[in-house]
Amino acid sequence: MKYPALENFASLLPQLDQFDCIIDARSESEFALDHIPGAINCPVLSDPERVRVGTMYKQINAFEAKKVGAALVAKNIARHIETLWLDKPKEWRPLVYCWRGGNRSGSMALILAKIGWPAVQLDGGYKAYRAHVSAALLETPLPDLKVICGTTGSGKSRLLQVLDSIGAQVLDLEQLAAHRGSVLGNLPSQAQPSQKMFETLIWEKMRRFDPARPVFVESESKKVGQLRVPDALMNKMRQSPCVSLMLSRPNRVRLLMEDYQHFTESPDTLNTQLDCLTQLHGRDKIDSWHALASGGQMPVLVDELLAAHYDPAYLRSIDRNFIQVGKAEVVQLDDIGETDFLAAAHRLHAA
Repeated sequence: MKYPALENFASLLPQLDQFDCIIDARSESEFALDHIPGAINCPVLSDPERVRVGTMYKQINAFEAKKVGAALVAKNIARHIETLWLDKPKEWRPLVYCWRGGNRSGSMALILAKIGWPAVQLDGGYKAYRAHVSAALLETPLPDLKVICGTTGSGKSRLLQVLDSIGAQVLDLEQLAAHRGSVLGNLPSQAQPSQKMFETLIWEKMRRFDPARPVFVESESKKVGQLRVPDALMNKMRQSPCVSLMLSRPNRVRLLMEDYQHFTESPDTLNTQLDCLTQLHGRDKIDSWHALASGGQMPVLVDELLAAHYDPAYLRSIDRNFIQVGKAEVVQLDDIGETDFLAAAHRLHAA
């Protein structure tokens, strides 16, 4: 084969894991928005450099812009080779892509191939990859799902984590979305990914599932924080068999106190989030919850939130949205210890 080879994504997908390196030649901001799983970012033009060259195209002319752009591209590719790839053997096989599979990835792939590496360039670039992901999430047959249902604090996310640890197939949408799925669900140290990156993470998980085995997933709403669950997946979840996870309210309070410790440490942050519930519960109720948070009465506040907000909301939505919940297998947890979740996970995984 003559290198650099130009191949489309459909032909590359079966061998995607066999490349020694997947190189995203786009700028830092493009990479941060979304990228092929496992790719590393090696911009041939940084964000400021793209602005500089683009401005020259508009204000001077294409020829002058291309001269400056070519010098920058050559300098950046040289730096990547010197700092990342000088120790790579002749058999090292990289896949290179940019936005449309044009000049940026073409320049890098050509130089790598001239060195002697069997470089492959993605035809159509990231746009072709993104089109494949969008189509796959819409059209690819989904595996059988088992939906873990249960009121807030019943341990659904913990159960998914334990199921994953014992070899079950798990699609943890809250983990992928970096959000716990409620008005208080923001993670303090982690921003949510972009919508496109969220869909990439879902696609990456799902393409590796064994279609002969069920996939465990939590009974999410259509949005996890600011991110939208793909429609085909949401529809499949709502029609799938359910598991009803049961835990007493005192134990749910204990579990939530453990999982939301950052609010205990920062009542002001919690109070800011509680303000989002003003329209539902009124100013007087929110003020009383503020007082509990500020006064260090977190267990009392959590219990009130469950009774007044989360449990009624769950009961209003679960029967309407998950049509098989009435026939759900019931799993009763007596406590929130590791052994309790492990026993429940083994029971479900063996079924």
